[in-house]
Amino acid sequence: MELRHLRYFVAVAEEGSLTVAAEKRLHTAQPSLSRQIRDLEYEVGVPLLTRSVHGVELTAAGRAFLDHARLTLTQAEAAAEAARRAAQPSKQVFAMGFLTGQEVDWLPRATSLLRDELANIEIRVSSDHSAALADELVHGKLDIAFLRAEQLPDLEIKVVAREPLVAILPSDHRLAQRRVVDVGDFIGETYIGISKVPRVLRTVIAEYFKRRGVEITASLEIDNYAMAVSLVASTRGVALLPASAQNFLPWSVVSRPLKGEVPTIDVAVAYHKANSSPILKSFLSRIDELTTGRSDNPARPSGSKSKLRR
Repeated sequence: MELRHLRYFVAVAEEGSLTVAAEKRLHTAQPSLSRQIRDLEYEVGVPLLTRSVHGVELTAAGRAFLDHARLTLTQAEAAAEAARRAAQPSKQVFAMGFLTGQEVDWLPRATSLLRDELANIEIRVSSDHSAALADELVHGKLDIAFLRAEQLPDLEIKVVAREPLVAILPSDHRLAQRRVVDVGDFIGETYIGISKVPRVLRTVIAEYFKRRGVEITASLEIDNYAMAVSLVASTRGVALLPASAQNFLPWSVVSRPLKGEVPTIDVAVAYHKANSSPILKSFLSRIDELTTGRSDNPARPSGSKSKLRR
């Protein structure tokens, strides 16, 4: 049994189809993939999949095997990452990940916690959506990440802020003339919604609409702030986004606070429970400094006259 057998099996199980797994995930011929799966079943000694004209389904044995296969692949990748890190130059690396847009607010604070170590370490910074950051933590590619707060296996989560949502509008939109915006006024507008990838944000917005008794169908759905802002500008649509999205606003797009009870979304620091990095230990010993003097009041309104937005 080899790791490639496990990768093939997981791909087939997740896609529910040998054809789709072969063509889209593995980029191999279906006959070859079928042969690899048969070899794996022979090695294990029991059928793992049942095949029909409608695709494939896991047997009871296959379901049990799937969890272990995923764990083995994760551990193998983590081992390879650890080996790559060990082969690096003498400076220790501390990898930090940020929700796209959050690095503007949190990177200076995060690096200040490591002020005593900065001369002897290399800091690597990346940004992505929350699910991708969590996956990189699990696979040992990040030491710390600023992401959305949700309980995930093997990760420790600490909420450090609650970020308000704001309305995002074209700068010459009728609602942009108001000091605050009522989400009920979004009805009839081209609404730019959130896809299933930023799942926490999508849930927060859906629950907010429900509390306000507002039913809106998204004309388009996006999974990143930059695309949302671009669509607001190009379609003259409206959107709800966390206040940190203001870091992406061009002069033609503005933000406005929401009227009434303002919905918020958590910003959290996460790390892998098994990470024994001494740099991480030092970071965590000072983590309370992240919120010292920080205000979580709703973000200021932005407008086309603001120099920062230009």
